[in-house]
Amino acid sequence: MRLQAAGVKLGYGDRIIIDGLDLGIEAGTVTTIIGPNGCGKSTLLRALGRLLKPTGGEVLLDGKRIDRMPTREVAKVLGVLPQAPTAPEGLTVADLVARGRHPHQTWYRQWSAGDETAVAEALSMTGLLDLADRPLDELSGGQRQRAWISMALAQGTDLLLLDEPTTFLDLAHQVEVLELIRSLHLDAQRTIVMVLHDLNLAARYADRLVAMRDGRVVAAGEPHEVLTEDLLREIFDLDAKVIQDPVAATPLVVPIGTHHRLPAL
Repeated sequence: MRLQAAGVKLGYGDRIIIDGLDLGIEAGTVTTIIGPNGCGKSTLLRALGRLLKPTGGEVLLDGKRIDRMPTREVAKVLGVLPQAPTAPEGLTVADLVARGRHPHQTWYRQWSAGDETAVAEALSMTGLLDLADRPLDELSGGQRQRAWISMALAQGTDLLLLDEPTTFLDLAHQVEVLELIRSLHLDAQRTIVMVLHDLNLAARYADRLVAMRDGRVVAAGEPHEVLTEDLLREIFDLDAKVIQDPVAATPLVVPIGTHHRLPAL
């Protein structure tokens, strides 16, 4: 396993969110964590990215305890994009992306031609080269999110953790960002773990889904294994029909709702 949670216990102060959770992330896959609000999705992702230290159990990165690894070593391997990140006012796209090179710099090795190349490549991969000098706060939501992903790419990591990368984006920009993430996976076999709320987009763009409720993993597997009508009822208290997406041939969740319930035969 590339990344693993082994019996982790997580919380904030005296409040326990997750207690004894096990999860393995396979190398070269896109894994999406789904579940209702407050189930522990983002808390788990923070622990996997070493932003939150477990009070029990351990997180392993390439077989090593992540809390015992040097910060710089972790940052060269794992990139984390938190939910709704913020940047100083007036910061340009290029300056933001350049921050991704900090783990590769030391007091004796400052900015180099290699850093310049890494930033240019990251901007090119996300289609932002023409916007490199534009202030971040002048961009559209989709462009801004691509800029943050560019910063993570500039780190040179092959493992990315993304917490709700489509939050606050309209549907067109959500698809744009997820297409980019999928391309990053396919072109370079990056291992990607993300949290998403939209079940149909999660099914379309992930290799594996991890469904959580009340701080525990209820189901994990391929989208068609996880998004069943019974599991949707158990995880989300949602009555729904699951049909095949006519475009991607992945599961498509159609909520029923009180006003559209079919009459009993």
